[in-house]
Amino acid sequence: MIGLTYLGLLLASIAAIAAVDARWRLSFWRAPVASALAVACGTALLLAWDLVGIGFGVFFRGDSDFATGLLLAPDLPIEEPVFLLFLSQLSLVVVCGVERLLERRSARPPVAHASADPAAVTKVRG
Repeated sequence: MIGLTYLGLLLASIAAIAAVDARWRLSFWRAPVASALAVACGTALLLAWDLVGIGFGVFFRGDSDFATGLLLAPDLPIEEPVFLLFLSQLSLVVVCGVERLLERRSARPPVAHASADPAAVTKVRG
């Protein structure tokens, strides 16, 4: 059972990011087709990168009691594509979240700071 720990935590992390996405409607809940395409392309690109690295002997599978030990290909554990999916999903949600914050910040009227204009303090206080 301990061999499923890493995979289980990855799946829980994917669910947590999906909950954040759903709460603030950042990517999948705003544009599901475009988001799915972006995550699929990102995952495929990173998986291709991993396969090239494995082919050149740069990447290799380490042994861990927390991994399932199931391999999709030599030195490619089943957890790797799940991690890459999580990484792509997380990246998309973070980018959409930062865009939303920047949009809201630019939509606000400028705030007068007391340090910039001492007269503004008396105007505000009345």
